[in-house]
Amino acid sequence: MKRGRVVVGLFAMVGMLGWGGTAWGQEVTLKAGQAAAEARHEDPTAGVKTFRLWEGRAPGALGDTEEDVPTVTMYAAYDAKEPVAAVIVMPGGGYGWLATNHEGRQIANFLNAMGVTAFELRYRLGPKYHHPVELGDAQRAVRMVRARAKEFGVLPDKIGVMGFSAGGHLASTAETHFDAGNASAADPIDRVSSRPDFAVLCYPVISFVAEYAHHGSAENLLGKDASAESLRALSNELQVTAQTPATFLWSSSTDDVVPAENSVAFYLALHKAGVPAELHVFAEAPHGVGLDLKEESVGAWGMLLRNWLKGRGVVR
Repeated sequence: MKRGRVVVGLFAMVGMLGWGGTAWGQEVTLKAGQAAAEARHEDPTAGVKTFRLWEGRAPGALGDTEEDVPTVTMYAAYDAKEPVAAVIVMPGGGYGWLATNHEGRQIANFLNAMGVTAFELRYRLGPKYHHPVELGDAQRAVRMVRARAKEFGVLPDKIGVMGFSAGGHLASTAETHFDAGNASAADPIDRVSSRPDFAVLCYPVISFVAEYAHHGSAENLLGKDASAESLRALSNELQVTAQTPATFLWSSSTDDVVPAENSVAFYLALHKAGVPAELHVFAEAPHGVGLDLKEESVGAWGMLLRNWLKGRGVVR
């Protein structure tokens, strides 16, 4: 009888712990890296890598916690046999939050399916950080991907930015506020251009001075007492030039958080400057829908984008 109880108890313990000594259903952390993935007989390209934008403290850092350290997380294109285009994805969140799931990770995976390597940017946020910190993070991300293009397996002349909502404002700022780099800089990353080669703006915040301006984003980015000059300088429909890169935009007529007038104003400025641009305004969709594949009409924007990228030679 005692021996039987021991056997039953042993099987009960195995049932609770599993063969690896870990309780069934308990969260586990898998080892990172290519070697670990290969040891599990998995595709190592499914893993992601996160890189700090600067060694040591970032310029203007107000602390040493994770919120003070801007990063990019790389999602490599699947089975790329040669260098591919890259897109730096900037999630929205009103410059006070980052929607890193439906406007970050999901978008990166969608781009991967097109054969594009994606870099999700975690930029610093207000109200702790104000302009020009956020723009500096975006510019650094573009420079870093371009400077390390060979290492990342991407094309240095096909690096785009893509932003959603306030992230769309940051992306539009990056495409209208850039420089060629400093050839004499000690840091080799600072020697290359911060100009994106193309941009994708998804229900973007654009204007800080129009009647449809998103005041929450403006306040988080510039502070409560921003000057009229500062607001105008970051109203990006006023900053477009012939050097602004080609841009794809989309929004919806029922977005009452960031109205479609933002996208329309930017499109008209691009058109006036002779910059190639494509705009889609869908009849109905709330703000912040991301890919929205559950809605057939609005969810079509992803394929419209693919067609645009293909037409511009960004993807095959």
